[in-house]
Amino acid sequence: MDEENKLQFPSLPASREEQLDWAYPMRREMQEILPGLFLGPYSAAMKSKLPMLEKQGITHIVCVRQDIEANFIKPNFPLKFRYLVLDIADNPVENIIKYFPVTKDFIDGCLENGGKVLVHGNAGISRSAALVIAYLMETFGVKYRDAFSHVQERRFCINPNVGFVHQLQEYEAIYLAKLTIKMMSPVPLGRSFHIQAGMPGSRKRTLEEDEDFGSMQVTAAQNG
Repeated sequence: MDEENKLQFPSLPASREEQLDWAYPMRREMQEILPGLFLGPYSAAMKSKLPMLEKQGITHIVCVRQDIEANFIKPNFPLKFRYLVLDIADNPVENIIKYFPVTKDFIDGCLENGGKVLVHGNAGISRSAALVIAYLMETFGVKYRDAFSHVQERRFCINPNVGFVHQLQEYEAIYLAKLTIKMMSPVPLGRSFHIQAGMPGSRKRTLEEDEDFGSMQVTAAQNG
């Protein structure tokens, strides 16, 4: 690709000079990964934590769970926050790549409007961490290892399962190809490409074709 058409990315915020003094109980809290983007466990989004969520200025929440967890991992504040609920199992064979684009759109929409978003699963270690790492990779054009290090500096306990790690490493080529095609395309691309889960070297299914597409839900606060 020539210099004129080279993809441009913002710079990933510099690492902290003073490393976080991580303590085990902090895994039960949420941490700010980027300005306005928080990662944590479900315990940070429970009903008893509403004052803390409001104090931090949270406006959006990505709730990651699989169907068997729905009874105890749920959107607790549908009238206060905008939710993206994703049905993802913490399983190495789970196709998590297909959820990266919709998660990025949701986070971007939040941050661009001055909001703050919490991404949580059950423990805030594997699934939700993988989504945040993918977001950093695509937003800042960095490799998996750099994005992982940035997140781990702020939430030391993250540990995406081995299947998610392989997919994150694979995702670099996918998002670069997607952005390159989008930049060079003379006409706007349709929705089917926008939410495409598979590119060369990945699973070739789109969310529209996948039975699990119905598992993604977005709820908006009725009071705006």
